[in-house]
Amino acid sequence: MQKNIMLFAMILLSFSAFSQEDLQEVKITKKQKGIKKSFTVTANTSVITSKELLKAACCNLAESFETNPSIDVNFSDALTGTKQIKMLGLTSPYLMITEENIPSVRGASQAYGLSFTPGTWIESVQITKGAGSVINGYESISGQINTELLKPLNDIPFFLNAYGSTDSRFELNTHFNKKISDKWATSLFVHGNARVAKNDMNKDGFLDNPLGKQINVLNRYQYYNPESGLVSFINFRYMNDKKQTGEVDFDKDRDRGTTNYWGSEINTERFDVSTKIGYVFKDMPYQSIGFQNAFNSHKQDSYYGLNQYDIKQNSFYSNLIFNSIINNTMHKFSTGLNFTYDQYQEFVNLTDVSRIDNSVGAFFEYTYDNTDNFSLILGGRVDNHNRLGVFVTPRLHMRYNPWKNGVVRFSAGRGKRSANIFAENQQLFASSRTFSILDSNGKIYGLNPEIAWNYGVSFSQKFRLFNRNADAGFDLYRTDFQNQAVVDVMQSPQQVLFYDLKGSSFANSLQVEFNYELIHNLNLRTAYKYYDIQTDYLRGTFQRPLQAKHRFLGNLEYETTMNNDKQWRFDFTYNWSGKQQLPYTASNPSADQFPDFSPAYAVMNAQVTRVFSPVFEVYVGGENIGNYRQEKAILGANDPFGPNFDASIAYAPIFGQMYYAGLRFKIK
Repeated sequence: MQKNIMLFAMILLSFSAFSQEDLQEVKITKKQKGIKKSFTVTANTSVITSKELLKAACCNLAESFETNPSIDVNFSDALTGTKQIKMLGLTSPYLMITEENIPSVRGASQAYGLSFTPGTWIESVQITKGAGSVINGYESISGQINTELLKPLNDIPFFLNAYGSTDSRFELNTHFNKKISDKWATSLFVHGNARVAKNDMNKDGFLDNPLGKQINVLNRYQYYNPESGLVSFINFRYMNDKKQTGEVDFDKDRDRGTTNYWGSEINTERFDVSTKIGYVFKDMPYQSIGFQNAFNSHKQDSYYGLNQYDIKQNSFYSNLIFNSIINNTMHKFSTGLNFTYDQYQEFVNLTDVSRIDNSVGAFFEYTYDNTDNFSLILGGRVDNHNRLGVFVTPRLHMRYNPWKNGVVRFSAGRGKRSANIFAENQQLFASSRTFSILDSNGKIYGLNPEIAWNYGVSFSQKFRLFNRNADAGFDLYRTDFQNQAVVDVMQSPQQVLFYDLKGSSFANSLQVEFNYELIHNLNLRTAYKYYDIQTDYLRGTFQRPLQAKHRFLGNLEYETTMNNDKQWRFDFTYNWSGKQQLPYTASNPSADQFPDFSPAYAVMNAQVTRVFSPVFEVYVGGENIGNYRQEKAILGANDPFGPNFDASIAYAPIFGQMYYAGLRFKIK
């Protein structure tokens, strides 16, 4: 009984609709894989383990998906070096991004928030395609990404990671962990990074990557009492991030607010406090109750040339959840209440667009699992939002195993969200475009809420091929927007228009995977993705700009057999992107035009790791080793305050080749 309490108490704090299935996935694995997909989990969920995170220079969460077939990684603009992720062809605002199942990257943090979680802090990342669980809210449309951080009770006493790269980026991560007692443990994570030199590899007079520095500190406490069934976490976090970009000769002290040189600064300060308390009933280990609370203050002061954008968001989130069974453990349910409060102080070129959003909701989720070949999760929630009104959110996930090592999944669900049109599209400030909102009857910047339905089916099969392990499968998803806050860059290169959807908008996504063990310890991972994403704009129907219709990923990993605690690890990744629809620029002078579509291109990354002992290893690697660069990154670069300037159209890498090296040291 005590062991059962231990297991369920640790699971409880994830508060995921799929938590019990996740436990099976973690426990049955003998040899840890980089990406794990269970055949018994109801939802289409994959888990990126810490092993996968070590295969590339994933210095932060945004850079942790380069080898993952489910997530596409793109640059958001030609100046800030910020990487934007997409799932099912839709950008991160349509994903629910959570940290230990507490919403994290949302609102003011949408543009840069993924870069605020260092990679070394991450224990695992869970990726769910399609509408997520109703337990976590109503905003998820194309999927959910949940990050699990290292746990104090399981962590080692000390960890050090040092990193440096040829683009003058340097990082240092230190983890300190201490067992205070048999029930309490604490961890202190300290992260610092800086880019100290100016780089202009394409000689257009602008920095390819921003100068910057970040300090990021997390102190967390964990309490665990198996006798009482109590477990809890308390987190305190502070982050300060500064970026400067623009023309090479820009001096922030001399040129800010002038037309001497074009420059930009993005300064962010963030403070977070969160608590999680869980209790498992001693005589009923299948029954538990959990309570999550989180407060964060996010302040960003920024300017892009003569455009000024400042935003401060104070948020509070609370979630109470009760888990139990109906008659037996084949029938489980979760129910509860949650509350969200967001205060936005937002200024766009001194225009005040501040607001307060709050909502209270109740949810119920039923899970059936016959412990053999069929399971389903049927959930619904009702929310009352001060701007969106009262609305219902239904979600469904089903799994069926028609035969051994084969699984079919189906999902359907509805999502609703407020589009933070300025915070989510900050890259457009790095242009001479004027911002115009064409609608005024809605309650969020004059726009109505975004509403979409997502449907999906997937199939996976494990098998033996030439006496080697292999698996293959496909995912097919469709997202239909009933309403969308359209960001229109197809009308004029001097404007960006925001308006409610006037026609149709949809996203079709097909992914086909094949994975194979070529020889012992040499594994091949491949994925082809096809996207048909169309929106009705004022000028007509177009593919979604800056989204490749065809993509291919190939990954090879090899590791030698461990010998006297020594080992070599090799990893190579090939990413190919097809042509992309580009924003309309045909009315510009010919020198400041892009074609309708970008060329296709490929990027290759590689890394070699040498493990010298259980406590010390070094790694070297390269990104974009083929040295592909976007030929013209910034329109109107010679006249950045003129009408044709635009640094927001980035479809490929700007910097070119980048090489790095680092070391990891542990005290166990």
